[in-house]
Amino acid sequence: MKGAILIVDDERPMREMMRDLLEDGEREILLAEGSEEALRHVNERDVTVVILDLKLFGMNGIDLCREIRRLRPLTILYAMTGWTGLFEVEECREAGFDDYFTKPVNPGLLLKAVDEAFEKRRRWRRDLY
Repeated sequence: MKGAILIVDDERPMREMMRDLLEDGEREILLAEGSEEALRHVNERDVTVVILDLKLFGMNGIDLCREIRRLRPLTILYAMTGWTGLFEVEECREAGFDDYFTKPVNPGLLLKAVDEAFEKRRRWRRDLY
């Protein structure tokens, strides 16, 4: 495998649709319904990209982003929401998100962002080692 993508969304059909979109046979696709499962994945693997719904049960996406950013500073985090007025873009940036997408997510735009995230991580790793 050449990296992992974690999709966190409380709606199963959304997780599965995102998995099907991003599955390429080279990257591991991890799915989580909420924050506990997401944090378990982040603690067990080197997750390259997290696509995170902002509206979750329990810990919301903003707080989960902050925790993932604390645990894994090099992880690329993308916010995703269908409630555009609920969370402000500025709050997402302050929490540590690298980008922000509204549902329904444009598939081409998301695929491009994920590819760029993997390239960014490759550059960072080359510079660090």
